[in-house]
Amino acid sequence: MSRSRPRQLPLTMPHQAAMSREDFVVGEGNREAAAFIDAWPDWPASVVLLIGPNGSGKSHLVNIWATKSRAAVVAAADLASADPTVLVGTGAVAVEDADDPALDEKALFHLLNAARGRGASVLITAHAVPSVWGVTLPDLLSRLRAAQPAFLGPPDDALLEKVIIKLLADRQLAIDAGVLDYILLRMERSCAAACELVEALDRESLARGRRITKAIAAEVLAPEGEA
Repeated sequence: MSRSRPRQLPLTMPHQAAMSREDFVVGEGNREAAAFIDAWPDWPASVVLLIGPNGSGKSHLVNIWATKSRAAVVAAADLASADPTVLVGTGAVAVEDADDPALDEKALFHLLNAARGRGASVLITAHAVPSVWGVTLPDLLSRLRAAQPAFLGPPDDALLEKVIIKLLADRQLAIDAGVLDYILLRMERSCAAACELVEALDRESLARGRRITKAIAAEVLAPEGEA
């Protein structure tokens, strides 16, 4: 009787995602948002709202813009403890996840005032438009509604394929075209799902001590309990 190859215990190895402009994968769903980042400082408004679902590339675009503009980057939940005049000191500031329930509305309003006084550009990310955030401060809601929105839509198949290839390359992994086609036909249609899938494929590949195959992909993609 042949013995199956024992599974190895995979170590969690940190990897650095490539976050430059050259590494951002552009498709129909995110072309508008990428164009706004590329157009800075020639924005039609001093405040731009970058709106899209988890895993759609908002943080990547923030990183690109911050590198280009020398912007300070702050999580919306941390605004209450930050000095708005310091944040706008370089003439640009990015606020991530502004629809976080932990947002201090007055802190964001003060930041926008400080940015206006400094003539600074502001990039704000969120999952949805401000009207559904539950903002209760009328002056803040008015400012947000006056901002220029840029949307990241759901990825098409061509974009998902490019995203998966990039995520694999970030981990120094590669798969055959047939395996990639198999995955694309069966995976959830979102960039967030692509991130989780590649992480799971990497982990399973390490555990088995072999490259990613269709069998490994099938096991990772199978609903829990059906592998």
